[in-house]
Order: sequence, then C-alpha cells, then structure tokens
Amino acid sequence: MEKTKFTLLNKIQYPEDLRKLSVDELPLLCKELREDIVEEVAVNPGHLASSLGVAEITVALHYVYNTPEDRIVWDVGHQAYGHKILTGRREQFCTNRKLGGIKPFPSPSESEYDTFACGHASNSVSAALGMAVAAKLEQKKDRHVVAVIGDGAMSGGLAFEGLNNVSSSPNDLLIILNDNNMSIDRSVGGMKQYLLNLSTNETYNALRFKASRWMNRKGMLNDDRKNGIIRLSNALKSAISHQQNIFEGMNIRYFGPFDGHNVKELVRILRQIKDMRGPKLLHLHTQKGHGYAPAEKDVTTWHAPGKFNPDTGERLVDNDPNKPQKYQDVFGHTLLELARQNPKIVGVTPAMPSGCSMNIMMNEMPERTFDVGIAEGHAVTFSGGMAKDGLLPFCNIYSAFAQRAFDNIIHDVALLNLNVVFCFDRAGLVGEDGPTHHGAFDLAALRPIPNLTISSPMDEHELRRLMYTAQLPDKGPFVIRYPRGGGVLQDWRCPLEEVKVGTGRKLKDGHDVAVLSIGPIGNNVTEAIANLSGTSDLSVAHYDMRFLKPIDEDILEEVGRRFKKIVTVENGVKQGGLGSAVLEWMNDHGYQPQVIRLGLPDQFVEHGKVCELNKIVGLDAESIARAIRS
Repeated sequence: MEKTKFTLLNKIQYPEDLRKLSVDELPLLCKELREDIVEEVAVNPGHLASSLGVAEITVALHYVYNTPEDRIVWDVGHQAYGHKILTGRREQFCTNRKLGGIKPFPSPSESEYDTFACGHASNSVSAALGMAVAAKLEQKKDRHVVAVIGDGAMSGGLAFEGLNNVSSSPNDLLIILNDNNMSIDRSVGGMKQYLLNLSTNETYNALRFKASRWMNRKGMLNDDRKNGIIRLSNALKSAISHQQNIFEGMNIRYFGPFDGHNVKELVRILRQIKDMRGPKLLHLHTQKGHGYAPAEKDVTTWHAPGKFNPDTGERLVDNDPNKPQKYQDVFGHTLLELARQNPKIVGVTPAMPSGCSMNIMMNEMPERTFDVGIAEGHAVTFSGGMAKDGLLPFCNIYSAFAQRAFDNIIHDVALLNLNVVFCFDRAGLVGEDGPTHHGAFDLAALRPIPNLTISSPMDEHELRRLMYTAQLPDKGPFVIRYPRGGGVLQDWRCPLEEVKVGTGRKLKDGHDVAVLSIGPIGNNVTEAIANLSGTSDLSVAHYDMRFLKPIDEDILEEVGRRFKKIVTVENGVKQGGLGSAVLEWMNDHGYQPQVIRLGLPDQFVEHGKVCELNKIVGLDAESIARAIRS
C-alpha cells in the first residue's frame, strides 16, 4: 500500500518521534492517522469506527505524556488502533487480527505501551487506579496514570466500583471519559442521559485551577482544608447551575465537557491538569467514526464493517443466496416467532441487540426487549427478577462476556430455579477477536451448578428446537450455546418441536470406536468419519450428546457396554467439559474404556481464522480423524 503521502505519520515510529512535532502540526497528523486506519481496515477487516473517534485523544495523550513510563490504560480495545500505529507497530498493522500477527486488542505481552488487557469493557478505572497506587507506594513520583473509558463502558458496574474507590484512595489518577453516546449500538440508560446533559463552565474550571495553585504556593491547603473547599465549591456550583455533578460529588475533580476532536485544545488542557494532585476526570465529547463519512452516518454497521472500498465506502458484502444463515440470525428470527406465540417471552441483551440479532424482535416488540448496556451481571439478575414474577426472559450474552455474570447465574437464577433461557452466542473459538473473546469456558464453568440445563445444538434446526423446548413451562434455567457466524444448513426453518431434556441422538452406528460430540463441532466429526470411511476399515459410531447436563445416561450406558475406545469432542476447554463428564460417568458405573478427549488446551488460544485455530488445537476434521485412528 502506498504510504508516501503521509508526510507526518511517516516520520513517527514511536511516541518520542511524535513529541518532536509542533502543536500546529498535530491536526494534520490526526487526519493522516485516520486515513491510514481506514485504508488498512478496508482490506484487513477489524474494528473501525471506535478508533476513528479517538484519533485526537490518542495523539494528544502520547504527545503530552511520557509513555510508556507514564501509563495509558485503554478501556475496550476497539479504540486502540491509532495507539498501536503510533507505538512501533505501524509496519505490522497489516497483520492485525491475522494468525501470527499483532493482537486484536492491546496486550502487555505484545508491547510495553500496552499497559493492561482490555478485551472486555469497564475495567480501565480499576486497573489504572491500581497502577496509580503502585506508583505512589513505589515512590515513582513522576509517573502519571491515565484511564481512557468510553464506548458505553461507563454503564458497566465495574466502572462504578472503580470510581467509588478512586474517590477514597490517595491517588493522582486522570480518567478521560470518551463520551460518544455509543457502545456498539447506541448506548442506553440513565448514565447516558446524564452525560448528555452534563456541562461545566470552562472559565470556572480555569479560575478554580489558578486559585488552587495560588493557595498551594501560600501553604494554605492541607488535605482536610482542601477537601472542605472542594465540597463547598461543588455545593456552590450545583446551586448556581441547578445540577449535581456525580463525579465531583465523589470528590473527583471534573473538567468538561470539551470537544474531543480539537487536538490542540486537548494538548492545552492535558498540560494544564497533568500535574494536578488528586483524582480528576476529563469529559470529552467525540463522534464515533469521526472523519470518515460512511462511518459517521451508520456507526453500528461501521463498528466492524468487514472489507470495503475506502474511497467510496461501499462494503464488499458476500450476498451469496446459498450461504447458510448465521446462527445469531436464526436465533433472532426464532425468538420473534416464539414471542408471537408466547406473551410471557421477553428479550434481554447487554448492549448487543444487532450483534446477537435481538434487534429483530426489538423492531416489532420494543416494549418486550431490553438493552441494558454493557452490564452482563445486571442483565442476568434483571432477567431473574422478571422470571420470579412470571415472565420468561431470553437473556442473550456472548459466551466470553457471560463470564462476568458467573455469580449472578448461580445466586440470582440457579439458586431459585428460575425460568430464564440463557443464549450464549459466540461460544467456542470466535476467530480473529482472540483469547479475550473465545467462548472457551462456559461448559466447564457451568456444569457443576445445580438446576442448570446445559445444551448446545449441532445445527440450526437443533437451535430452533432447543429454543422451543426451553420456553415450555417449568424448564428452569436453561443454557443454549452456539457459535459465531454461519451455520451448515441451506434451509434453516423447520417445525418447532420439543426435544426431551437430557437426550442425545445416534447419528451413525459402528462397533470399533464411539465418538461423542456436543454442539456444532459435531459437523467436523461427521466430516472426519466420512473421510475415514474411504481410507480405513474402522467402524466408527457417532453420538450427538446435545446436552451436557443432564447428560444422556442411556447413551453412556450403551457406549460403556459396547465400546472399549471412546473419543469425545467439544469446542470448549477439556478440563471439566464433556470429556470430563464422560470419564466421571464411566468411572462411577464401573466401565474402563480408553478415552481420548479433544477440546481446547489448557492455555489461551490466540487469534486467527476459526479454521486455522481448529487445526492448531486439533479440532479440524483431519485432526479428529487422526485421533480416531490412533
């Protein structure tokens, strides 16, 4: 790709090069940085709109602060493409999200400029506070710590837990609130409306800052007096403006809101507040997708648009009519179909209505669908509350994000045996988003919990049948996990029929080896057995277990009695999942077959295409066939 047109960006390999520019050159640098991101993401798909929205913030932070000695903690790695380009990874950025290339989200294992993991939202304030406290305790007086939180992450409970502690722990943390009124879909809730309404006079802040510096020089501000003055100041300002500032109510100095796309002004403000003592929050208004017209007009689509023509904005979408529907679209259409029949059904999603296709029901039944923002724990407990009083929530959460609601699933749903249907989208390996997004742990984590039914459909018809079964009376908490992306069937529609809970099905009989699989990875097993049939005399039986809990004991009895060799296959961690359940049952019932367990290894699987990752972890058809032969 021709990069000679980037006159300023070509001079920058690391932030120390950026700091050699004049302030007047920074707007052009931001423009070039944006163009570089657009051109790269157009041919190597990834997250676009979020990084475009923080170009000026990214440049200003690395310009004013001495990174990596100063710490910048990004919240939600979608924002960090510009950060990667400015911190030594521009030449490698074309490998972003590719197998063996740079990681999809910031990671300390990749760069010293990446201070913390940020694949999941709302952790930046807590992590940055920890770093700020560490700097104080280790006498690193010159180290500054900045948390950049936005893209709807302020709706997450962890962000408020962090803010609460920021207000009570001695620290000099700066929190930058990138307020773009978005998560992936439009952000929702009271905090969103509060931030839209919040305003503080810039002249007032400047006068207050000068007054505090004068009083410091005169020795008039000890900690007690300082806190008292801040409280008095906040009270007076609230009385004059008729508005209470939640941040200053927590003794966190508030500045803003300011224009987050005026890079010269950002540099001035950051320099002004950089050495102020005590916790501070800088509120910036930005536009997600800023600087690229197609992304500005449709930020949800352009969050991760796939390949596109950077000059025209035309998305290069695969419109093959014979391509199977995505699992999430089958979920969305089936949920609406069920909701039309069952008035008790409601839908709940934490900020992902378009990603999980709950928007299909939301468009027709907005009063029965709830986007609760980036708040997975709340989504579960909220669903539990509705179930307690007679509704039937379908709570759709990406598998990796459901990890954040583990306690809520146990305490607020399973313990009470409530009728909540958990639909865990993006289960198993998700591909280019990498280890923070792989749905690797749900089977193993949930299997020990009483009252849960845990299922995984092998194809789209099975998904529809399981959804229908889960909404029947008195099924209790019911988990359905399915993967990201396309299914396997040309015609996904089928009659809605009940599946008896705890039953699997025999897909193929045999007498040498029994293969037990759960979920869509069973399609790889089917392919492996078909490939073996032409090259081996092995007679292989295949069972789709369908349910991990309760597991089909009739199938296990048949397999234990007939087979000495068993292979289990699952798209989740081996420890604690299907293979472990089969071994436990065989041992408890006096059977001693030789069992090979195939699943994800005891390590975090990196990013790459799903087909590439399956081969690496031994879950592609060829590897499964090899395990059967062995």
